Amino acid sequence: MITDAPAPLQRPQPQPYGTVYEQMLEKVRYEGAYPTRERADEAVRLVLAGLGRQVTGDERVDLAACLPLEAARVLTAQIPDARPMTGWAFVKDLAARSGASPATARWDTGSVLAAVDAHAGSDLITRILDRLPAGWALLFGRAELTRAV
Repeated sequence: MITDAPAPLQRPQPQPYGTVYEQMLEKVRYEGAYPTRERADEAVRLVLAGLGRQVTGDERVDLAACLPLEAARVLTAQIPDARPMTGWAFVKDLAARSGASPATARWDTGSVLAAVDAHAGSDLITRILDRLPAGWALLFGRAELTRAV
């Protein structure tokens, strides 16, 4: 018997992420106490896109090389801003873009940048921090040291 019943809609299955990116998401999910992997992924994409607008030059290239492919694509898809933001301005910008509170944006930033630090290593993060305005060290979980003049 032939029926004209429509076939159920099938949603395309999301493409699986690479293992290294999955591990990064799990670290962010654990560090940020996110309820789902999808929420951790949203935070990663938001923060890395913002970071991609701030980091330039060799540091940008080196950071992309250290990150999982999926994360590097998000970072490098952004056009860097002409003037880097302070750490607090970065958090406020992320809050405005996401519609979240500044406290939530700060939480997301810290959770994601902890994972970025783990992938990039201390030397590269120090180089990046040397090129960014004040307030960024705290976002990476480091002490904000002032330079001697």
